[in-house]
Order: sequence, then structure tokens, then C-alpha cells
Amino acid sequence: VVDGHMDLLPLRPGGDDTAGADGLHKHPGSTQGAEPPLCQKRKSQHRFVELAARPSAEYHEGKGVWTVKCDIALPCATQNELQLEDAKTLVANGVLAVAEGANMPTTIEATEYLQENGILFAPGKASNAGGVATSALEMSQNSQRLSWTFEEVDQRLQTIMENIFANVDAASKDYGFEKNYVVGANIAGFLKVVDAMNAQGIV
Repeated sequence: VVDGHMDLLPLRPGGDDTAGADGLHKHPGSTQGAEPPLCQKRKSQHRFVELAARPSAEYHEGKGVWTVKCDIALPCATQNELQLEDAKTLVANGVLAVAEGANMPTTIEATEYLQENGILFAPGKASNAGGVATSALEMSQNSQRLSWTFEEVDQRLQTIMENIFANVDAASKDYGFEKNYVVGANIAGFLKVVDAMNAQGIV
């Protein structure tokens, strides 16, 4: 579950407040935030019930997370969860970047609004590629009869995601669309397919 793992990122060095979608848990700072084991338990249960009961947490029944001021917004739940009005709220609150962690969680209108207002936007075809990448890592382990630790898998995944970003960023610059990662991801993906077809003599 992407959003369950994303809950843990603000708890790493440099992280701060975090909000979750089936409720809202917001902590004054990373030193008072939810402990990773508690987040792991929440991930397995898919609920914020225990986190919401903590003294440092705020819970808002029926209220979306996009009204919370943040530097980075990560829609990771379902299609079209982040709509135009949500994008307007995020921009008004000073968001710096939005990265998709699901299949098309941001509407086209919201995506365009974010881009028009200079917000860095990472499309799911690139930023949500970690799930497929992890499946490949699992197949590698199985074929070699290996069992990697979480840290080993995480390190390999980080390298894969860094390479994806480098390819997307380079494509956006090479074709005159610097920092437009929607275009960059489309071009980088297309070039990868073309290279594979050429290598097989299809083109």
C-alpha cells in the first residue's frame, strides 16, 4: 500500500508534519510525530484510529487532507482524488511539489492548474513506478533463492527511483520542457520503448 509507506517518509531525518487520508494525523514536528512501529501497525490495519487518539494528533471527521498546509502533497489513494479546487487550495497554501503515488489520482484540470502555477508535478507513471520496480526486485530474489532485508530492498528501490527521475528530468530538458515532468515522463517512456524495439530489429 503506497500511502502506508509514504506515512513513514516524514519520520526520516529532515521530515516534519504528516497527514493521512482516512482521517488526519498532524504532529507539531518530527520529534513528536508518530513512531514508525505505530505507523506500520496503522498501515497493516489501513486505519488512523490509534494515531487519532494520540494527544499530539488532530482528527477531522470527513475532511480531506488537501486543506493542510504542506510543502509536498502525495495523493496515493485512488483515481481523481485531487481535484481542481484541491489544487487551488494547495497552491494558495504554498505547496512546492505534488507527486502521484497512485494511478491517476490527480484530475487533468488539477494537474494543469498546478503546472500553470509553477508547482513541480510528478506524474504517477514515473513517481508511482516503485510498485512495479519492487515486483521486479521480488522476482530477482526468487530466481536467485535470496532473501533481502527491508533495507536492502529499499536501497535498490531508491536507486531505481533516482534513475527514473534522472531520465525524466533529462528528457524534459533535452526537448525544451524543463521541469515539466509530465512531458518528460512521456518522452522518456517513449524513448525506452523505441530503444527496445530498435535493439530487437523491429524498427
